[in-house]
Amino acid sequence: MLRYASFGSSLIMVTLVVSGASAQGKPSTPPESTAQSPIELRISKQEGKAVCAPAELSLPANSNVTLNIVSQSDSPVILTSPNQFKNSQVLHHEGDFTHVASEDGWTVKQNGKAVLKLRTLAVGEQGYGCASINNQSEPFRGKLVLISPSG
Repeated sequence: MLRYASFGSSLIMVTLVVSGASAQGKPSTPPESTAQSPIELRISKQEGKAVCAPAELSLPANSNVTLNIVSQSDSPVILTSPNQFKNSQVLHHEGDFTHVASEDGWTVKQNGKAVLKLRTLAVGEQGYGCASINNQSEPFRGKLVLISPSG
């Protein structure tokens, strides 16, 4: 009996540690905006190269947004944006992709569909891009524009 009580205590401790770890590093301030429709990010392949659309991805800054990612590429594609796709900005993810080791992006499976809910960074511009696993030397480069949700 004591053996099972010890196991139960250990299980509770593991649950608490995992719960605490998963919440660690997430945005602690309330978002400026959350009432936005999901935005679709499409990935296709043209002349053997991955292409993301829209080329200029405009999102509200410091807000909770949902990206619906749809790939029509016949090979996996790496989707990147420095700092924006780090674990600390990601609120939820599901679907046909995995986080890359650098934390700056996601690998989307061939012909995959995924949902990425995240907190956007502060107002400003930065690059975003995608590259086919089979042709990483020639990535598509787009622009991520984060605008004030109140303006």
